[in-house]
Amino acid sequence: MGRVSLVANTKVLAVSTGSIFSVGDAVHLKPKARALAVQREVPVFLGDEGNFEKFKIFTQKIPQPEAAETINMQVHNISPWIKVGNVKIHSVAASSIFQIGSNKTIDSEARVKHIRQLLRGRRPV
Repeated sequence: MGRVSLVANTKVLAVSTGSIFSVGDAVHLKPKARALAVQREVPVFLGDEGNFEKFKIFTQKIPQPEAAETINMQVHNISPWIKVGNVKIHSVAASSIFQIGSNKTIDSEARVKHIRQLLRGRRPV
């Protein structure tokens, strides 16, 4: 860490829920996004939607990978600069990161529950 980021031009059209657009150094980035995507054949709203705890996907622990071996690494940056010309990004979405700079760790998480509610007797196409 400790390098300087020089950015000539960036154009980002959208940064959405739980996402990060960062120029410069960071130590730990932890973007999170949770979403319920409900598709109904008949648009009825019950008023009590949106309780994430009702769904196991939002409460269960996410297994973390374990390092299988120790890695020794030495980095020698010839230049103290991170130079970026032009960057055009359409979208940074759902717990993603666009970063120009140095970082130690990233712990990104996106959980989405898709629900389709169709009338009885009908099958999804």
